[in-house]
Amino acid sequence: MKNGIIVYQSKYGAVKKYVHWLQEATGFPCLETPKAKIAEVMDYDTIIFCGGIYASGIAGLSFLKKNSNQLKGKEILIFCAGASVPEKVVVKKLREQNLMGPLKDIPFFYGRGQWQESKMNFFDRTLVKMLRKAAAKKEPHTYDPQTKVLMEANGQDCDWTDKKYLVPLVDYLEQELY
Repeated sequence: MKNGIIVYQSKYGAVKKYVHWLQEATGFPCLETPKAKIAEVMDYDTIIFCGGIYASGIAGLSFLKKNSNQLKGKEILIFCAGASVPEKVVVKKLREQNLMGPLKDIPFFYGRGQWQESKMNFFDRTLVKMLRKAAAKKEPHTYDPQTKVLMEANGQDCDWTDKKYLVPLVDYLEQELY
């Protein structure tokens, strides 16, 4: 495998689980974005960035945005995990909302994560309750994919993480070797 590193941000644990599986598959070391220094990351040819989806944003993506000029010439891949089912419309929307400017052409991969209201902080639980209350006023057939998950989870803890979501990313890395 190539000379690479995994840079990530995980709030509730799903992304950290994926990072562990990626480490097993690639042998790459990992570094959390709050502790990441661009000088450390520059030592690697391949950077896999992993972040959780929160309110349609990718956690920790600011690290890539802030350092995009310095990372030119590096192979960068993005993997994110969210509660929504990985439908094309979901992935397309995430890409459009998060990968603009110098990030727009970066290979992008998505895996289903977790929904753990029992672990959410006060702010996140309050936001979920407000969103659920607003969604309850709508007809279920009008829900977008994110709202559908919000309503289906309804206070439960759900874990949809699965190694199968990493297969396209690992296959991509292996193809780049040849």
